[in-house]
Amino acid sequence: MTCLIGHAAGAETLQPVNAAYLGRSPDPATDPAGLGFDGASQAIDDDNTTGQFVGQRFLLKDARLPADGDLPAAFRALTGEGQRLILVDLPAKDLRDLADLPEAKGVTLFNVRATDDELRGADCRPNILHTAPSRAMLADALIEYLIAKKWPNIFLVVGPTDADRAYAAAIKQSIAKFRARLAAEKAWTFDPGAKRSDSGHYAVAAQVAEFTQGVSYDILIVADEDAQFGDYLSYATSLPRPVAGTQGLVPAAWSRPHDEWGASQLQNRFRHRFNRPMEARDYAAWLAVRAVGEGATRTASTEPERIAAYVRGDQFQLPGYKGEPLSFRPWDGQMRQAILLSDSHVLVSVSPQTGFLHPTTGLDTLGQDRPESRCHAR
Repeated sequence: MTCLIGHAAGAETLQPVNAAYLGRSPDPATDPAGLGFDGASQAIDDDNTTGQFVGQRFLLKDARLPADGDLPAAFRALTGEGQRLILVDLPAKDLRDLADLPEAKGVTLFNVRATDDELRGADCRPNILHTAPSRAMLADALIEYLIAKKWPNIFLVVGPTDADRAYAAAIKQSIAKFRARLAAEKAWTFDPGAKRSDSGHYAVAAQVAEFTQGVSYDILIVADEDAQFGDYLSYATSLPRPVAGTQGLVPAAWSRPHDEWGASQLQNRFRHRFNRPMEARDYAAWLAVRAVGEGATRTASTEPERIAAYVRGDQFQLPGYKGEPLSFRPWDGQMRQAILLSDSHVLVSVSPQTGFLHPTTGLDTLGQDRPESRCHAR
């Protein structure tokens, strides 16, 4: 798919600012068809609202591919036509492979999907900026809240996938960082298929109750990024304890219930246009395109190099409907941003929590701070 978003009649007299969106079309069985890309499309409209007054028009090329599409070839095609600001909606390995291509030199890649901490650490790349938060940021946001609530004793339940283990590793690192306590850690091995049988919920509830017996804890944190079992832990544990992590009370860059700091305006615009709620990946893509728009407006330039330099600089700040302006960390390219803590209905809290101090900004209490960073490529 290679359509162009942002072109409008009468806009030919405005100077174009170009960006592109590279990824694979979402699986319609599990995700909205426009997941991620819809957020970028909304941001193009938002950019153009301002751009028309400063002589700029913002264009987004849709370069999403089918599951078997050739990513390097698509990337080379984009750079061959002059694209230098490219949103990448791909897993970590694909993102790294693209960043290492010779054609990626001089290109700024906006990571709108991969949460892997290694991408911000020893495996970082100088040409990647991250608008998606890292797992470390998500974990720190949750553990800060638990410390503030005086719920430091954590029962960690870990799913079977590599992603689940990576999420659990981030939680354990955060437990150590904020001096919480890992009361117990157990691997989930029960087959959730039983829930599909008649009265299957009884079997699942019995399994969860048995699984959680014999542990004294304040809160259960689940690491289940593919949502295979985590939703069935709430209200079924042996002790009456809350559930958090990938299910229950979830730390995320964006959530459906969030309506503070003017967020309801963005939520309503998005829902009106796409007839669905904005998800975290939509928000990450929205941030990336809005960063491009802010850079172009502030520099009064359409040149990708000037826009990228400004976005990376000390003067860049982006309103993100989360209370504090957002910016990119110079040591690893991660966007500083508050993390929302919510379930499907209620925004419970926002991290960083009050009382967690930092010499520069409280936002840098979330994720890898400069002294801790293992990124040496920037």
